[in-house]
Amino acid sequence: MTTGASPGGAETEPELPAEAWVTALTTLDGMGPARLAALLAAFDDPADAWAAVGSGDLSVAGPAVAELLGPKREGTIEAWMRGARHLDPAECWRRHVEAGVGAIIRASPSYPQAFVDDPEPPSIVFTAGDPDSLVGPRVAIVGTRDCTRYGHDVARRLGAELSSAGVSVVSGLALGIDGAAHAGALDVDGAPPIAVVGSGLDVVYPRRHGALWDQVVQRGVVLSEHPLGSAPVAWHFPARNRLIAALADVVVVVESQERGGSMHTVDEAQRRDVDLMAVPGPVTSPVSSGTNQLLADGAAVARDATDVLVKLGLGSGARRSTTERRRAPSPVDQQVLDAFDWQPAVIDHLALRTGFEIDDVALALDRLERDGWIERRGGWFERCAKPERARREP
Repeated sequence: MTTGASPGGAETEPELPAEAWVTALTTLDGMGPARLAALLAAFDDPADAWAAVGSGDLSVAGPAVAELLGPKREGTIEAWMRGARHLDPAECWRRHVEAGVGAIIRASPSYPQAFVDDPEPPSIVFTAGDPDSLVGPRVAIVGTRDCTRYGHDVARRLGAELSSAGVSVVSGLALGIDGAAHAGALDVDGAPPIAVVGSGLDVVYPRRHGALWDQVVQRGVVLSEHPLGSAPVAWHFPARNRLIAALADVVVVVESQERGGSMHTVDEAQRRDVDLMAVPGPVTSPVSSGTNQLLADGAAVARDATDVLVKLGLGSGARRSTTERRRAPSPVDQQVLDAFDWQPAVIDHLALRTGFEIDDVALALDRLERDGWIERRGGWFERCAKPERARREP
């Protein structure tokens, strides 16, 4: 990796990991997932991508980047140059580390398996909570924000019953059906809930769901493609919906009109060959017009959790399982592992966080690497994700 220097010439110590440079790139105005992916694909090192942006010379980035910049190319490049001039990547990275926010890039050993073969994989995923929550069967429960009492109650019951059966509920933490499904999952001592949001992980949206958001972080994981401080602007949500679909083994639509965010998630699920299910609703109810149309078009009926479990291939019950065969860490090694917070770290950081001597940390890292809990990348260490279970089990 190149020396950690910002466009303004400020040196960083120690050398920044690749995650820091990608994080810095995400802060630039108009840097959406497609532009970020194309920019990173054009350079071997994210630090070089940052340097190119800071200089304004993107000619070496190739036609894919130029095409995505569109007709307002010059204005976008100028805005990126200004943003790079006023941002210190090391300081930006420090804020994320101190906030306990994980940052997982595609080259990382902890990159979620569900995104590996996705047609639009995120270049970076910010996490609050435990990314190991992504291991196990997952069902997305989505629907309208303006749900009826019927829809709310069905979503909450589905969330509770699926979670009790060992199936993680995936949703967007939105008002209405999304929130009801996650509330149900939290009502029971079951599988960890998973949320994907359209803002930075320090910007709770909607504000009414602050307590729900915190509970999901404590019991499961909240994911975002956006760095700290990012507002929930409109274009973030269609991009978020593709990640909800990518994480799901099955997408269940509880209540939805024929247009709206839920149907965008449906489109993304169909693009990924993810099974669709819909909850029947009254034919006179506008908020069930979309779900009833899905049923008419051939989606499977979701009357209760049993229907969903059968669609998952789990019969009437499930057990969270993984292909995990790692040796359990010793108490000392576990403390070192816990000190990572799903961020790359150097040995000095880990010694400070644990209070252990550097020699003891080094020995613990050797054991953790041997047993498959961490990987080395240059002078940095990073936790590995748990192996993903098979998407279907008989």
